[in-house]
Amino acid sequence: MDGPGAGWQALTDGREWSAPPLDLPADPAAWYQLAAIGGWQAVVADTAYPLGHDLLTARCGNIPGLTRTWAELPYAVPVLCTAATADGVQALQQSVMVMAAEGLPLHRMVAVLVGTGEGRPPSVVRAAATMLSGRVSAVVHLPYDAGVRANGLRSSRVHSRTLQAAAQAASAVLAAAHESWGAPLPPAPQPAVLRPVSPAFPA
Repeated sequence: MDGPGAGWQALTDGREWSAPPLDLPADPAAWYQLAAIGGWQAVVADTAYPLGHDLLTARCGNIPGLTRTWAELPYAVPVLCTAATADGVQALQQSVMVMAAEGLPLHRMVAVLVGTGEGRPPSVVRAAATMLSGRVSAVVHLPYDAGVRANGLRSSRVHSRTLQAAAQAASAVLAAAHESWGAPLPPAPQPAVLRPVSPAFPA
């Protein structure tokens, strides 16, 4: 479906905000191939998996893991989201340290700290943001928005602060991409043309 104002599209099933996640391909390469087939210049893939658990499992099992596979996709800018709470930022800080030890490209990752209530973020969250800003490309604070919390992005009452933070996050992703691959960005990849396969035996 086309997004408002044209110029972008959303691949979605149009289900209610409260519906469980779809059973989608876990392999990040599948999403890269989808982008290439569509010829899209930019694609936002919304994933939900426990980052810290994935990193630990990958290290203990000596396997690549989803985090590494996403991070090493060509032209990928991972956005790491966590709750703006003491537990949330502590988990993200630990994950970032593990990713640094594993040699993952933190310089083109963006961290988003999502508010869970009204008011200023706690001091521990602000301190964590300072620490993270020296490790990742950018840190963005997404304020609490009761309308989005209740109705998702279909809400007609999205707060202006939420829109400003979303624009800031998008700008941070674009800046990280420009820093890594130049401005303007290279053309979208095009898949190779498939040639017809001759049958092995006469029909």
